[in-house]
Amino acid sequence: MPYTKRRRLVTSAVAVALGATALAACGSESGDSETESGPVSLTYWTWTPGMDKVVDLWNKGPGKKDQITVTVKKQASGDTLITKILTAHKAGKAPDLVQAEYQALPTLVSNDALADISKNVGDAKDSFADGVWQQTTLGTDAVYAVPQDIGPMMFYYREDLFKEYGLTVPTTWDEFAETARELKKAAPDKDLTTFSANDSGLFAGLAQQAGAKWWTTSGDQWKVAIDDAATQKVAKFWGGLVKEGAIDNQPMYTPSWNKALNTGKQIAWVSAVWAPGTLTTAAPATKGKWAMAPLPQWSASDNSTGSWGGSSTAVTTDSKHQEAAAKFASWLNTDRDALNALAKESGIYPAAKDAQTSGAFLKPPAYFSNQADFYSKAADIAETTAPSAWGPNVNVAYTTFKDAFGAAAKNKSDFGAALEEMQDDTVADMKKQGFEVAE
Repeated sequence: MPYTKRRRLVTSAVAVALGATALAACGSESGDSETESGPVSLTYWTWTPGMDKVVDLWNKGPGKKDQITVTVKKQASGDTLITKILTAHKAGKAPDLVQAEYQALPTLVSNDALADISKNVGDAKDSFADGVWQQTTLGTDAVYAVPQDIGPMMFYYREDLFKEYGLTVPTTWDEFAETARELKKAAPDKDLTTFSANDSGLFAGLAQQAGAKWWTTSGDQWKVAIDDAATQKVAKFWGGLVKEGAIDNQPMYTPSWNKALNTGKQIAWVSAVWAPGTLTTAAPATKGKWAMAPLPQWSASDNSTGSWGGSSTAVTTDSKHQEAAAKFASWLNTDRDALNALAKESGIYPAAKDAQTSGAFLKPPAYFSNQADFYSKAADIAETTAPSAWGPNVNVAYTTFKDAFGAAAKNKSDFGAALEEMQDDTVADMKKQGFEVAE
């Protein structure tokens, strides 16, 4: 594939929403690969713990029948894996299958590293909530991965302390702010929660819930709107609470934050479905004292949530067996036995709707044994996941968030200025890479 100096968009039905190298000319679809016959060996790069045990089910069952064997190669996660995949792809040696976080898919697709597998996995769509499936199509007719796990966001609170201080679980963000202020009046030494600038995924999920579309396309150009009205609303809301001292401003995942949760100095946490695992370690003394509720809404009539985390299984354009790889990716993330094994061996919360209230999810997490309907409620919340709009340089936006919002949270200064910096840095990087960016 020739190098194109100006990264651009193409207008084919498959890749209309994507920028970078000319995907229409050199992108690959699984339908173009030859029909598989005879033994096929596939390699899968993943960071998920216990995946080898899950894959064994395939190799001994459906895979053996279809003469398709999958070998797991354990990898690091995050940007480290994306860099490794792109490096391997440039040499034409990427593995057949890769695990990729949703926000990384545009980067991989814009570098022509992922195949369109819509012809082989299109019937899997009904297994997933629309907002989840959309993250693997990037708003096109193509399918670049099969959803594996998701992180729908929700509100966690100390049930006992809410009762002690006469607090009502907030259903709107305005009520959330008032709850924070009420707690401060009743117990000045306590905080409802903290605004943490060390996890950009949390802020992105909150913006997603508010309706943000950070990266979109217009004709042959990308449009970056990280500072759109929805995100400005979110930044102003949290910045205002920090400035007035209604909530804490310390980062999460520190010994200090763990202690605040464990001792009841902080009595709530805006998080995702995976929170019970974190609380088990961070606040062991409070087991059985927490409850989960839907994320507060921007208006009482709304019913949506954002995503914080989650990944998918994708097939690379380097694979010589894309059809077989797509078959495995679909099985891994829709088959009941595979999903039960993923929950047991890997501890994931499945993207597939049917799996969210069966098998390992028939009982609540041990930490939430007091809330019998934990997973049925979580499944209802997951169904309301808002669509996302990721772009090809999420890593740059996230890095600037940590720097700019980190300083703003620490100094209790203007979150709006931090958001503007995030926007400017992201646009500048895209132009530097050669993407066409609308002004």
